[in-house]
Amino acid sequence: MLNANNAIVRRLILDSLRYWIAEMHVDGFCFDRASILDRDETGRPFETPPVLWDIQTEPVLAGSKLIAEAWDAAGLYQVGRFTGDSWREWNGRYHDDMRRFMKGDRSVVRLLAQRLLGSPDIYDYREPELGQSIKFVTCHDGFTPSDLVSYNNKPNEANGEENQDGPDDNLSWNCGIEDPSEDAEIESPHRRHIRNFVVILLMSVGTPMLQMGDEMRRTQHGNNNTCNACCQDNDGSWLDWSLLDRDRDLDRFVRTRISCRRRMIGPGREESLEPSLNVLLRHAEFDWHGVQLGKPDWADDSHGIACTIRSTPLQVPLWLHVIINAHWEALDFDLPPMPAASLTGWRRWIDTARDSSEDFTDASAVPLVRGTQYRVAARTTDAPVLEESLSATLTASQIDVSVSGPG
Repeated sequence: MLNANNAIVRRLILDSLRYWIAEMHVDGFCFDRASILDRDETGRPFETPPVLWDIQTEPVLAGSKLIAEAWDAAGLYQVGRFTGDSWREWNGRYHDDMRRFMKGDRSVVRLLAQRLLGSPDIYDYREPELGQSIKFVTCHDGFTPSDLVSYNNKPNEANGEENQDGPDDNLSWNCGIEDPSEDAEIESPHRRHIRNFVVILLMSVGTPMLQMGDEMRRTQHGNNNTCNACCQDNDGSWLDWSLLDRDRDLDRFVRTRISCRRRMIGPGREESLEPSLNVLLRHAEFDWHGVQLGKPDWADDSHGIACTIRSTPLQVPLWLHVIINAHWEALDFDLPPMPAASLTGWRRWIDTARDSSEDFTDASAVPLVRGTQYRVAARTTDAPVLEESLSATLTASQIDVSVSGPG
């Protein structure tokens, strides 16, 4: 093991980074277990670690991406307080809390709200850019999205370590059946569950991270030890491009959702009027609700929440009403009243419980939602969006969220 803050090691690190930027033209760096760079020769964290300041102030690295996995193997966890102003951080808290909510754990709703808003409980003290938090549900370590919804337990026997390798607690849920299945009835909740992750990830404040292959359901057959899976040199680590033909609907769904995020979520907007979702939310006002307007349920046994987001300083104001129901029963959520200028009403926009032809629809092409309530199906996240121009069009997005059972 090297002491990263030793003068010679610091020079080795800086020389390497300069070479990769100047000669190999890389865009930036993601430092795995980056908190090790914060330790001195005795293992204690520095107040101002020299190597991190070297990296941040190096002129050759100016403008490059610097991303930290802000923890290390010895237990130093620095998410939200990693040294330096130029660093982006993998938000491991987002990863854990989103998985816990999706599988139906208790005492997660209040945390879910924080993660949706960019984790202000973690990052607020230094008023960062909203993109500082890199949010993710899966990455190169552990389960792929497809395996996350297919396995409760790791099947790592092929690694030759008697299933001792890889984490035991993956915060995963197999939707009731262990292992993938060709049965359409079993596959349906798996597909919906992956869409749930995609929609909520791309709805949250911060910088979303997807791994190549997530959009076509790449699988490691449940192997959650990435290092060993890669060393096997078989289809557990390869990217099988034929998966794109099998899951082209998911690829379309992911592409469309990314496009809508980049276009401020609102269908039909002019490109010149479209700031990013993060910019939109920076200027927004938030009202939290439960099944009744103005009465959010933050209790430990709560599995549902709603939020009205109004971003009015924009040239074309945008309203979003997000409903998330991870309860095991359908719930009727009150809808906020429409603005006085509205001539239309709420419309369904996204519904992952529907067939692929209807899971993501242009808001102008779907029927109006009648009444003052919206029924959100059991184990469903509903993310309604209101887009207002001269006549307000509110898009109701319904996202099925499956959980493991009551409580």
